[in-house]
Amino acid sequence: MAENKIEFEIDPQVAQGNYSNFVIIAHSPSEVILDFAAALPGMPKAKVASRIVLTPEHAKRLLLSLQENLRNYESKFGTIKVNQGAGFGPKGQA
Repeated sequence: MAENKIEFEIDPQVAQGNYSNFVIIAHSPSEVILDFAAALPGMPKAKVASRIVLTPEHAKRLLLSLQENLRNYESKFGTIKVNQGAGFGPKGQA
């Protein structure tokens, strides 16, 4: 069976990306919603820069892909240290 190849195109504005150090995760029976924001010191609000809506299946695929990529990253650059006090906050905040 032949593999379908998909070409990706990225607009210059999208290619610049959005910085995020905070994500709020919510879900319904049919979707998983990721709201990415930057929480900065001294700023009372964290403005959502991007919202990604996924099916639960694609969210699971994203999780598995992130796990694999982080394993590869750590094998190349060393273990990523996670601040024990940071962790996940209430209602899926990370």
